Amino acid sequence: MEQRLTIVTLGVNDLKIASDFYENKFGWKKTKSSNEHIVFFQLNGILLSLYPRKKLADDANVSVEGSGFEGLTLAYNTRTKEDVDELIETLENKGVKIVKRPEDAVWGGYSSYVADMDDNLWEIAFNPFLSLDENGNTSEE
Repeated sequence: MEQRLTIVTLGVNDLKIASDFYENKFGWKKTKSSNEHIVFFQLNGILLSLYPRKKLADDANVSVEGSGFEGLTLAYNTRTKEDVDELIETLENKGVKIVKRPEDAVWGGYSSYVADMDDNLWEIAFNPFLSLDENGNTSEE
């Protein structure tokens, strides 16, 4: 198996509301292949998709029931510590739920957490040990 990640799919309670969050709070653009059943956002090298939670559970043959921490976070890394503060301020001004305010992290970086409309956690972080290229791709090996 090749070492790669192609798509991250988030099961959402309301596709229209979730799509609006990513388009208007994060400022992302849907791909042309998005439709009324599934939404895709082209990220740097992978796709983020939004799909109704019940349909996603049915597709995987698992129960849709469940709450609390899912054991998964998504991360958006910035190039500087100041970028974290600026992005959190921008997101907060757009009404995004701030779960954890920016602070120095025990691992040597600087991070904060926000939640989307379905409480999927996004870490907004500066990692001084992680290099990003001009497209925001990591260059760790």
